[in-house]
Amino acid sequence: MAARIRLVLLALLLFAPAAISQPIRDIEPFITEVRSTFEVPGLALAVVKDGRVVLAQGFGVKDVGTGEGVTSETLFGIASNSKAFTGAALGILVEQGKLEWDRPVVDYMPWFQLSDPYVSRELTVRDLLVHRSGLSLGAGDLLWWPATDLGSKDITLRLRHVPLSTSFRSAYAYDNVLYVAAGMLIQEVTGRTWEQFVAEHILQPVGMDGVKIGPTAALASPDVALPHAPVEGRVRRVPPFMGENANAAAGLYAGADDMARWMIALLDSGRVSPEKRLFTPGTTKALWSLVTPLPIGDPTPGLEVLTPNFSGYGLGFFVKDYRGKKIVTHTGGLPGYVSQVTLVPEMKLGIAVLTNQESGAAFTTITQQILDAYLGASEVDWLRVMRERNERYLRRMAEVEAAIAAARDSTARPSLGLPSYVGVYTDPWYGDVVVYPENDELRIRFAHTPWLIGDLLPWQYDTFVARWDDRAVRADAFVTFSLNPDGSIRSVAMEPVSPATDFSFDFQDLDLKPAADRQR
Repeated sequence: MAARIRLVLLALLLFAPAAISQPIRDIEPFITEVRSTFEVPGLALAVVKDGRVVLAQGFGVKDVGTGEGVTSETLFGIASNSKAFTGAALGILVEQGKLEWDRPVVDYMPWFQLSDPYVSRELTVRDLLVHRSGLSLGAGDLLWWPATDLGSKDITLRLRHVPLSTSFRSAYAYDNVLYVAAGMLIQEVTGRTWEQFVAEHILQPVGMDGVKIGPTAALASPDVALPHAPVEGRVRRVPPFMGENANAAAGLYAGADDMARWMIALLDSGRVSPEKRLFTPGTTKALWSLVTPLPIGDPTPGLEVLTPNFSGYGLGFFVKDYRGKKIVTHTGGLPGYVSQVTLVPEMKLGIAVLTNQESGAAFTTITQQILDAYLGASEVDWLRVMRERNERYLRRMAEVEAAIAAARDSTARPSLGLPSYVGVYTDPWYGDVVVYPENDELRIRFAHTPWLIGDLLPWQYDTFVARWDDRAVRADAFVTFSLNPDGSIRSVAMEPVSPATDFSFDFQDLDLKPAADRQR
């Protein structure tokens, strides 16, 4: 009873109203303008400073159809901000002596394998988290994105067939599938699923009682923001992502109150009460140490302040500098949700912006405005800057897509009659993609992915376009058939039609062959 009373008193202290002189006391009109500019129905904002909650508040609506307001407890998909919890979970196991950061994964999970035997032997627990395995950007994501019928272990087993694009530890390329493997590693050494372990060892001790793991639980809640996105020029509700097999990479749903608690714990090196820690400062240092460097590009004219002196990835966090301060941050994205968490350890400052629309410009604008307010900087009009940057991006995407359409020779017909393209095509890591006839036209269906079904429309020569039935997919893809000398189909390659397509639609990594050929 005494321990419970102490926890209640601590919560009351943390969430007591902050002094009105704090730098963001007039933030609400700014948030309203950002939401209007970038068409964001609703968002949640949490700001913490020196172990106290400055702000935990909802803005806007959960659903454009109902107009119900967002609260500080409203759930949003935080997507890849879940990776920090996986990094912390592994850190806890390292402190318990059940894992070592630099010991090979196969020592704990002998069945784990990548496509290169050397990498399979040498890839360590730390390597699971730092995006330097040799996999290409988003490689293997079609195993879970859009939602598939594959289990987490099945995804991890199939990694042995996903090709590597660079040599081991030589280059940064963001991936999700090795976080799925990290979740399986936690289960292997503890006998508890990732979901169970994170709930028991992180969410419960921190007091994050409102967090839901996975979309099924989140969408059953009466207080959840529903996903929205621009679809064919109009922001509207989109179907929620319903996959449960990559929770270790992207599976948590949280509100402003719980994100505030999480940031306070992180900024105090895992302390959750005077008597209890999630982990020691040594684990905090490991999580926030740069492991994989990122290249630093040329400064954007007028935005030189955003160009860091150092930038890289730690264990579930990006690490860089801004205005002389070390910044620990991450973003997250699922269909209809994007978010950003930003920590300034030296200042014990944390900012979390959660939204139910896919506007990175919105969360960047808000985060930068608050950062500069606390750093005493005011020379950048972040709303104007990000609006102009967003407009340039949209114009560039439209120009690229127009150029692709203009280059098409619509008179160049397929080499074969449409029935000749019908068949089952299989990829070593994904499995089957089926092309079938319907009403004298072709259709395409991904065997493990219910959302990926649509028309297969001639484009030019032996290239078709997969136009998905649900336009909210926003990932139409070129499908190109290569022929043998006898006119039979040798292989099928795919790639997104638009460069704006989310990188997790990694069609380009598929190596599809007629199923009969694969079986020989």
